[in-house]
Amino acid sequence: MAEKRQGQAIITGGAGDIGSAIAMELASDGWDLVLLDVRDQEVGSAKASMISAATGASVDYRVADQCNSEQMNAVVDSMPRLSLVVITAATVKAQPFLEIELEHWKNQIDLNLTGSFIASQAAAKSMKANGVKGHVIFISSWVASRPWPEITAYTASKAGVEQLMRQLALELAPDGIRANAIAPGIVKAGLAKHQLETEPAYAKRVASAIPLGELQEASDIGSAVRFMASSGAKTMTGSVLTVDSGCTLGQVR
Repeated sequence: MAEKRQGQAIITGGAGDIGSAIAMELASDGWDLVLLDVRDQEVGSAKASMISAATGASVDYRVADQCNSEQMNAVVDSMPRLSLVVITAATVKAQPFLEIELEHWKNQIDLNLTGSFIASQAAAKSMKANGVKGHVIFISSWVASRPWPEITAYTASKAGVEQLMRQLALELAPDGIRANAIAPGIVKAGLAKHQLETEPAYAKRVASAIPLGELQEASDIGSAVRFMASSGAKTMTGSVLTVDSGCTLGQVR
């Protein structure tokens, strides 16, 4: 259990596989957390209680949608010492480019990109108003920089997230507010796990797409966020930390 308290942090998508793995790592490092998600209060509270019991940190769960500016503003306004936000909430729908339905395009752009904007802007406004030199960490993806079949809306949204991060980092650097991103590869959790279980074509591609040969665990992403939130990364801003088992290198021939 961590002895030194780091401060207050929010994790959007905090009740998901990757979000809760990130929460476990940050709580172990001394952060007091508020997990945000659209899942039922009972489900989220159970995860928060488990993380709190394991780490000794204060971990709360609130039902909130990162696409809802009123909900996000209400949360950050209740946390004047907020100094870290990790934005993980996202969705994906696999469809060939010529078959993408506008509804599914909009859903992915709205949650993955616009939702990231809403959450990060709310947090940054709070940090500036309260004189907090805070940090926003976005969860991007290796496909933000490398195309992958049948997920055009998702790849476009994550590329947008990375440029959003850079804009925030540049404009708010004078206020001491930093922004960075973590770009995972193919993780055996969350969205990728669902695709592996329900989309045979995706599973077949994955088999030859990871140079190191193994799917990542959610805890691998949690560890990367823990580093990014630590003093060891205190001069990093506007950076993308790629943690992808080599996926961006291309397929092993």
